[in-house]
Amino acid sequence: MKMTRSITVASVALAGLLVLAGARTVAGQSHEAGATLYKTYCASCHGASGRGTGAVAVFLRVAPADLTQIAKRNKGVFSPEQVYRIIDGRQTVKTHGESQMPIWGDAFSKSMGGTDAKTVEAKIRELVDYLESIQEKPTR
Repeated sequence: MKMTRSITVASVALAGLLVLAGARTVAGQSHEAGATLYKTYCASCHGASGRGTGAVAVFLRVAPADLTQIAKRNKGVFSPEQVYRIIDGRQTVKTHGESQMPIWGDAFSKSMGGTDAKTVEAKIRELVDYLESIQEKPTR
């Protein structure tokens, strides 16, 4: 449990650094910015490929989700708004149990000392765009 708490604290601290250093992106840079955010905040648990095999995964009580399967688990539909709500922390994910995943909307906001909602929303949207881009394509 101490390791999980340390990881969460480190994640929130990293969130603060990234948000403080990050500039707003233009539309064409959203995917690249999302990939950078993902590598910084998500890959340690979900893995570089998004398949739930990050270095920290072995320390968690509940295995991280395979993020390349979001659409597949939802009958082939990737819902950006639902994924946004999960990352933001407004939608509970049953498989997380007592959520070990940081609530990024709150983490981004608090780490910047009450940053404006538009900046937080932009960061989460960049993550959502990136996650949509790594969805496994159905085999035909």
